[in-house]
Amino acid sequence: MELKKDSNAVSIDMLLIVHSEKRRTAQGTHSDRQADPGAPPQRRGGLQSIGNGIRKWQKFEENDLYGNLAEKQLPQQTQVITSYDNQGTQLTVEVHPQDAMPQLLKKFSLAKRLQGDKNGNTRPRQPGGKDTHAYPWDRSSLKSMPLDLRQFEKLDTYASQVTVKSGLDELVNDLLQEAHSDLERVRAIWIWICHHIEYDIKAAQEKDRQAFKLTDILRTQKTNCDGYAGLFEKMCRIAGVQCMTVPGYSKGFGYQTGQSFSGEFDHAWNAVYLEGRWHLVDSTWGSGLVDTTTSKFTFLYNEFYFLTHPALFIEDHFPDNKNWQLLKPPQSLRQFENNMYHKSEFYNKGMLSAHPETSVIRTVNGKATITMESCAPTLFMFMLNGKQEHGLLSLRKNGMKLDIYPPTMGTHKLQIFAKGNSDIYSSVLEYTLKCNYVDLGVRLPAELHQPIGPSWFSEQMGILKPSHPDPIIHTSDGRCSITFGVEEGISVLASLHGDDDLITEETQRRYIFQLHREKRTELKVQLPRAGKFALKIFVKKRQEPGNYIFVFNYLLCCSNTKVNWPMFPESFGNWGQDNELLEPLSGVLPANRNVPFKLKLHGVAKALVKGQDTWPLTLNSEGYWEGSCSTAGCQEVYVMVLENANHNFYSYILKYKVNDQ
Repeated sequence: MELKKDSNAVSIDMLLIVHSEKRRTAQGTHSDRQADPGAPPQRRGGLQSIGNGIRKWQKFEENDLYGNLAEKQLPQQTQVITSYDNQGTQLTVEVHPQDAMPQLLKKFSLAKRLQGDKNGNTRPRQPGGKDTHAYPWDRSSLKSMPLDLRQFEKLDTYASQVTVKSGLDELVNDLLQEAHSDLERVRAIWIWICHHIEYDIKAAQEKDRQAFKLTDILRTQKTNCDGYAGLFEKMCRIAGVQCMTVPGYSKGFGYQTGQSFSGEFDHAWNAVYLEGRWHLVDSTWGSGLVDTTTSKFTFLYNEFYFLTHPALFIEDHFPDNKNWQLLKPPQSLRQFENNMYHKSEFYNKGMLSAHPETSVIRTVNGKATITMESCAPTLFMFMLNGKQEHGLLSLRKNGMKLDIYPPTMGTHKLQIFAKGNSDIYSSVLEYTLKCNYVDLGVRLPAELHQPIGPSWFSEQMGILKPSHPDPIIHTSDGRCSITFGVEEGISVLASLHGDDDLITEETQRRYIFQLHREKRTELKVQLPRAGKFALKIFVKKRQEPGNYIFVFNYLLCCSNTKVNWPMFPESFGNWGQDNELLEPLSGVLPANRNVPFKLKLHGVAKALVKGQDTWPLTLNSEGYWEGSCSTAGCQEVYVMVLENANHNFYSYILKYKVNDQ
């Protein structure tokens, strides 16, 4: 059989027509394949959720998309079966009534078969070289054409508020009142569908569900992916814009990392012709999400799937015809299966790349390292098996680095979240970690929150030029001193956290002594034992109410088992930020000793030390208050000050404990 050839024709590698007398055998074979208990379970796709077989999509195409809205079906319906081998070769088999015109002949000789609609539209041309974009993504834009989304603000508001009055033609006519170009017409249709059509989860789960009719979609405002795609195409055609429905595989709801795709297609989307090129849209995924726990749909507009750059669209959409990838070079099905899957939020949050580029990571010596690059400074967090533990996440100017240490051997789920320009962290990437070795020496404190180490964020919060830019501090004697600048009007608070009972909620600040010198803050830290500790840094604007805000933490490490430093003295509210304590730094004093004191106190008229008796401190020429006191016969020692010489009321500023005799 010879088919007419022209520039828009589709080449056919093989055409197999099975006549009606063979139909029983063919159907039996197909039914056996579906009932095979060893066959892979049906995938779920659609709204990044439950999918629909391509057969139903084709039935919808034949009944609704080409203007034949007949409600009665022929006694013997055409059946189309499509399959692929591992090399991507397509084999399509059609079973049809003996006297009927084969649909494949209609479909494949169709460059201009489609009857003109009311606007004179004809069958759109197939994509060609001028429609393709380079693969991999060049980072130029998330869109396949230059767009300023601000130009759509008025149109988006208008289109989202249009209501259905009667039929589809009138709806499209109303939508186009504020649209003055093909791009704006497509945008108005896209916005209306994404804000009004709900994903019908129940219907999508029905095994033998009939295809949606456009009138039913408008009436119920519910459908599945083929309904979304069919409605979008029909509305574009009414608007005079060329549009195609594209079936294929998707990495939607229910997708498992590394899974293979075969058999029925599980999704459908659209290609739309604008400014001389084909572009891709997915109104199903643009409309919202299905909650994995409740299986309920939620409207949640996603701009990403409007005119998506093809090199990004291919990450979760694989069309039945490779030409609709709009890529040069096109990707194979195996590449689609094996390539790293970046969620739309990965790009919505401004991410550019992630390494490793494989979804399954094997640890090396119990450790895995992930880095991400973003187009702007971004806050990140992670969860390993649902908990923010066993990892060190440090922020970079444009990205982050994460070292992860799985606590046990086996398989682990790692999720990475990014904040972007919003106040909400969104999951942007998932990895599967394979761990065959656990380094018991790398046990991180449970209270080690993210991020670790100073960064652009700590600078933004008023902590400047830290003495220790690295997030991990090693100390051989269990002591360290950390300094940094502090912006005017910023208060700093620090606390120490370990994984034992030595540091309690009451004492977590007693192993840190905070000093201020010439716009710099010093944190003197003494560790109660060897091990790993989280040193948390908080800030707050002095003039504003509310709590301190966590900024970052250091990881302090000490391997010296002889370390056994006591707490610093307890300070009270009248201990001024600019005061300085030189001695004694230990919060526990020896019994029956004369202990020297030396402090720098500002705005003080008198100072004294009170134990069993009272010992005054004197102000020397260098501006320090000096003196000593005896610890005999007392359990506690206080430093007290008189701020106003005309008053007799002394305030407590420091408290020491005295060792038992």
